[in-house]
Amino acid sequence: MTVLLPLIAFVLASLLVGGVALVFARGGASPLERRLSEVTGVAAVPVDEHRGVERAAATLRRFGRFAPSASAKEVGRLRQRLIQAGYRGHEALAVFFGLRLGVALAGFAVFASPVFFRPNVIVALGACGFGYVIPGVLLARVAKRRQHRIRLGLPDVLDLLVVSVEAGLGLDQALQRVGDELAFAHPDLSDELKLINLELRAGKGRVDALRNLADRTGVDDIASLVAMLVQTDKFGTSVAQSLRVHSDTVRTKRRQRAEEAAAKTGVKMVFPLVFCIFPAVWVVTIGPAAIKFVQVLLPITQK
Repeated sequence: MTVLLPLIAFVLASLLVGGVALVFARGGASPLERRLSEVTGVAAVPVDEHRGVERAAATLRRFGRFAPSASAKEVGRLRQRLIQAGYRGHEALAVFFGLRLGVALAGFAVFASPVFFRPNVIVALGACGFGYVIPGVLLARVAKRRQHRIRLGLPDVLDLLVVSVEAGLGLDQALQRVGDELAFAHPDLSDELKLINLELRAGKGRVDALRNLADRTGVDDIASLVAMLVQTDKFGTSVAQSLRVHSDTVRTKRRQRAEEAAAKTGVKMVFPLVFCIFPAVWVVTIGPAAIKFVQVLLPITQK
C-alpha cells in the first residue's frame, strides 16, 4: 500500500494540473475579435479575468458531478448557506461540491506524495477528510461576516427609509431609492433591496418579497423588520412611524451589542496575557535572579 501511495498521488496531481491548464489554456482573443481588430486597426483585447473565473467555475461544476451525493436536508442547508453568503447562482451548489472534492483530493495528493512528506496512509486520509470539511467551515465564516455587515448597515437603511417615506415616497419606491443610495456604503444590503424591487417588478407580492429577504439574509434584525412591515401593511398603520420606532429599537440593540462586546474584552484578554505576555515577563524579571541563584548554590551543593 505504501508503494501505491506515490502513484495515486501522481495521478491525482496530474488530474488537478490538467484541469487548471484546461481552464487557462484558451486565454487569447477569439477569431472574431482578431478579424475585427484587422478591420478596425485596433489591437484585440485579450480575454478578461471574468472569463477565466467563469472557466474555473465551469471546471469545478463538472468536477462536482463526481462528488458523493448528499441527502436532501444537507443540500437544502448548503444551498441556504450559499445564499446567505451571497452566492445565489443556480450552479453555486455544484461549484461548491467540486471545490470541496478538489480540496480533499489535493490534500490527499500532497500528503501521499513523497515530494513534500513521507507517504503515510493515515495522514493522507486525515488530510483528505480535513480538506473535505474546510470549505464548509470557510463558507459558514463568509456567511457570518456578510450577516454582520448587513446587521451593521441596517440602522442607516432604516433612517433613509424614514426620510424617504416621510418625503412622500411609497414603500416600494423608498426601498429602490435607498438601495441605489447605499450601493457604495453597504453593497450587500443594497443588493438585497434591489433584489426586492426586481421581485416586485416580476409580479411577486410585497409580503412574499419581504419574507424572501428575511430567508436570504438569515439576520434576526431583518426578520423583525419584515414582520413589522407585514403587520403595518396588514393593519394599515403609519409606515413612517413604525419605521422610526423600529429604527430606535435597532440602534438600541446595536449599542447593547457594542457594550456586550466591550464587556467580553477583559475575559478574552486573559488567555493572551497568561500564555503569551506573562511568560515573557517572568523570564525577564525572574530569569537573572534564577541564574544568579543557580551560580551561587551550585558550587555549594557540589562541595
